[in-house]
Amino acid sequence: MGDLIKIRNWIAGKEASPSSGLWLTKFNPHSGEPMSEVAGSNSVDVAAAVQVARSAFDDWSSFTPLQRGQFLADIASKMGERRDILAACVAEETGKPPQDAAAEVSGAILQADFFAGEGMRLYGRTLTSSMPHKSSRLQREAIGVAGLIVPSNTPIANIAWKMFPALICGNTVVLKAAEDAPGIAHLMAELTRDAGLPDGVFNVIQGDGGSAGAALVAHPDVDVISFTGSTSVGRKIATIAGERLARVSLELGGKNPFIVCDDANIDEAAKWAALSAFSNAGQRCAAASRIYVQKSVYGTFKEAFAKKANSLKLGIDEGCDLGPLINKRQYEFVVEILGKLSSENLVCGGLERTPSNIRSGYYIRPTILESLPTDSEIHKLELFAPVACLYSFDTPEEAVEKANDTDYGLTAAIHTASIDRAEWFARKVRAGVVNINIGTYGSEPHMPFGGFGVSGNGTREPGLEALDVYSELKNISVLSRPFLI
Repeated sequence: MGDLIKIRNWIAGKEASPSSGLWLTKFNPHSGEPMSEVAGSNSVDVAAAVQVARSAFDDWSSFTPLQRGQFLADIASKMGERRDILAACVAEETGKPPQDAAAEVSGAILQADFFAGEGMRLYGRTLTSSMPHKSSRLQREAIGVAGLIVPSNTPIANIAWKMFPALICGNTVVLKAAEDAPGIAHLMAELTRDAGLPDGVFNVIQGDGGSAGAALVAHPDVDVISFTGSTSVGRKIATIAGERLARVSLELGGKNPFIVCDDANIDEAAKWAALSAFSNAGQRCAAASRIYVQKSVYGTFKEAFAKKANSLKLGIDEGCDLGPLINKRQYEFVVEILGKLSSENLVCGGLERTPSNIRSGYYIRPTILESLPTDSEIHKLELFAPVACLYSFDTPEEAVEKANDTDYGLTAAIHTASIDRAEWFARKVRAGVVNINIGTYGSEPHMPFGGFGVSGNGTREPGLEALDVYSELKNISVLSRPFLI
C-alpha cells in the first residue's frame, strides 16, 4: 500500500499542517482499510484559525447582504460544476451508495441557493412608538466568529446547513470537520476559494472532537457555536460555552416514533417505515427506531415490514439501498448491543455477515426487533444503526402516550387515512417535526429542523429560523423634528 493522502487544515485560504505533527487515520467503512491521514489538530491550530476568522470579520460583515449573497451564489455554482466530484467523495468516505451521495450533494446546493437568496431578504421590521415623531426599526447584525461542528452521517448537507446561514448573516466561520468525513470538508474549502470568497472567511479544522472540537468550543473569540451530534456531547458544549455566555445552537439525538393505525395503507406504511429506519444505514438523528402498530394490523404490518427489510440490498454500488456504519467503533458498539438480545426478539436481520460483499466492512443488516420491555437499553438508546423495534397499541391515545414516553422529541410520523386522527396526533405528539403518511425524515432548505426535550436547545436550523441563530437584532430609533426647516 502506498502513502495515504494527507488531509490538512484550511486556514486563511490555504492548507495548513497540524502544529503537533500528529496525523489520524481515516478508515474506509466498506473495506475497513486505511483511506487517508487527517490532521490531528489541537488548541494551537484552532487558535490560528479563530484569529484569522476574527481578522476577516470586519471586512466580510461590511459587505451588504446582497454582496454576500452573490458570493454564496458563486459557491453554489461551483458546487454544481463539481457535483460529481463532491458526490464521489461523500460516497467513498461514508460508504453511501452513489445515488444517495448524489442526492445529498443536490440538497446541499439547494441550501446554498436558498441562503444566497436571503441576501435580498435579510429583513428586519419597523416598530411603532408611543413617542410622537419617533420611528424605530429592527435590523440584523452579524455576531462574529461562528464555530461549526458537524457529524459525518450526511457530511456535505450538515456543512451546508450551517455555513450558508452563518455566512449570509455576515459571520466568519471555523468549521470543525467530521473525523470520518474530512475530505468533503476540505473540498468545500477549496471550492469557496475558487468561488472568490475572501481568505479567512471560511476555515476548516480537522481532527477529533476531544481535542479540536473542545478547543473550538472553549475559545473565547468564538461568538456562536452550532453543533449537530449526540445529546451527551451537546450537554458538555452547553456547559462550557455557557460559562462565557456564547450563543449555542444544538441539534441533538432522537428516538423517533413511527405510528401505524388500523386504517393505514399497510404497504405504504411498510415502505416508509423501512426508509425511515434503514436508509443511510439508520444513521440519521431523524431515523424511526420505535415503530408502534395498532394491534388489529400488527401481524399484517410486521410481515410487510420484514419483507421490505429483507429485500434491501447492502453495499456501495449503484442501486444498493444502504451501506456500512461509518466506523469500527460504532460498528462494535452496535454488535455488542445486539449480541445481548434473545433470538426471540429478532424478527429479521441481526449479526449474520452475508452476502460476501459486506464481510469486510462495518455492515449491519436491516434489523427488526419485537417484544422488548420498555425499560430495556435498546428501547431508550439512540443506536444510529439500521435497527428498529416493533410495539403494539390499542388506541390512538395509547399511541401518543407511548410516542411521548422518551426524553427525546425530534421527529415523529403517523400513517392513517383519517385527517382528524392525523391532525390530533400532530398536536399531541411532542416532536419538532411531525410527518403524516410519509417518513420521520425529509427536511428541506426552507424548513426549520430541531426538536423538543434533549433533542436540542430550542434553536432551529436551517430555514429562516437559522438567521436567528447567526445574527443579532439591533433596535434603531430616530426622533425627527415635527416641522420642516
